[in-house]
Amino acid sequence: MYTLKKSLGQHFLKDENICRNIVKALEHRPFQRLLEIGPGGGALTKYLLALPGIDFKCIELDEEKVNWLLQQYPAIQTKIIHQDFLASSKPYEEPFTIVGNFPYNISSQILFKVLEWKDSVETVVGMFQKEVAQRVAAREGNKVYGILSVLVQAFFEVEYLFEVPETAFNPPPKVKSAVIRLTPAQQVPDMKSEKQFFLLVKTGFNQRRKMLRNAVRGLFTPEMLQDSIFDKRAEQLTVNDFAQLTFKMK
Repeated sequence: MYTLKKSLGQHFLKDENICRNIVKALEHRPFQRLLEIGPGGGALTKYLLALPGIDFKCIELDEEKVNWLLQQYPAIQTKIIHQDFLASSKPYEEPFTIVGNFPYNISSQILFKVLEWKDSVETVVGMFQKEVAQRVAAREGNKVYGILSVLVQAFFEVEYLFEVPETAFNPPPKVKSAVIRLTPAQQVPDMKSEKQFFLLVKTGFNQRRKMLRNAVRGLFTPEMLQDSIFDKRAEQLTVNDFAQLTFKMK
């Protein structure tokens, strides 16, 4: 058997129904190439390996889990990448889909990596800590709406699919979980540049209790800061509001 490493945020799925529901959520959109992040003990992997006609790969940092997977699923021999996902290169030249019961301690970083690869990512179906899933899906005016919400929603449609009880995992985490699906946005809002958009969103939310005027003072001229939109706080602005404001930045 394998051991569980708290340092890697490992909580392994054991509920077969949840695994099947994740596969169903994946099959909602057609795909040819599939990357699983953090297969761990392989609960989901065995279903993914069985999908017909799919170019499947998985990426796992933990050497013990890599060896376990190779023993249990010989078909994975040429499909497993023993590497840190956050330091990895794109696994395919062509567009691909991502799935995973993501390690909770790096789930936000995984989403930022997905944003780096957004031009190649067709769909993401991922299990997150419930609070993170809610944050990604939150709309303006919601108290958990923040940097992740705006940056992800600018480029992807977010669907909050279903919640998963602690008992579905070994060991049971101390937090609830939820599965969300990301698909490319039909229309990305116009922005001056992605770099300025990211800077504005991060700067605005870094002092989220302040009026936007005070939080982003260094990014606009004093004249521009007189606009009434700066009377709001960052959490009150829509994704499109942030995108439009990039055209007024210094």
